[in-house]
Amino acid sequence: MKIGTDGVLLGAWCSLENIPDTILDIGSGTGILALMMAQRSSASIIDAIEIDEDAFEQTVQNFELSDWGDRLYGYHASCKEFTAEIVEEGETYDLIISNPPFYSDTYPSNDSARNKARFTVHLSFEELLASVAKMLAKDGNFAVIIPFKEEAYFTNIAKKYHLHVTRRCRVKGNDKTEIKRSLLELSFRETIVKSEELTLEKDRHQYTDAYRNLVKDFYLKL
Repeated sequence: MKIGTDGVLLGAWCSLENIPDTILDIGSGTGILALMMAQRSSASIIDAIEIDEDAFEQTVQNFELSDWGDRLYGYHASCKEFTAEIVEEGETYDLIISNPPFYSDTYPSNDSARNKARFTVHLSFEELLASVAKMLAKDGNFAVIIPFKEEAYFTNIAKKYHLHVTRRCRVKGNDKTEIKRSLLELSFRETIVKSEELTLEKDRHQYTDAYRNLVKDFYLKL
């Protein structure tokens, strides 16, 4: 698994104002989101679940090599399996974060691991939101990044589970391109949505100040 811009954007943009003590990363891949949460917060428990065995092993290895291994825990399980266990134990999370698979309108490739990471057939928005609604604390937050074209569809499903958008950031590559991604923060609270827009580049590899300031703590070079 490679570290992509989407994951870094989400990990840097996600709000930690509520000072979460328990955090869950759904679909960890390399473990990048959980690691970013560990770097940014003092949360005592940061769990990460991953269905693909190779990716799970990579997550665990990266956790062990990090400075925060004592707070990071990896689980090899599907979202549905993990949710059932958490519900049975009566536990919840103050923050849930996910960079979910979303290429639902593209045919899968021959790479099964890549397919699991990138196609909604392995974790639909419906399944993701249903699980989040069961595992999120009453005053908790859920942060996610999805394609902009899926935003309305995603938020309509979220409402079924009483999850409402509280913050939103729409992302585009440069001033000449269309909006490509939506960073969303949801909770069980209905409130006025705080909206913003982020442009990544002024020109090829010429990054905007806004993007640099957002992600600078996570790159050695930018």
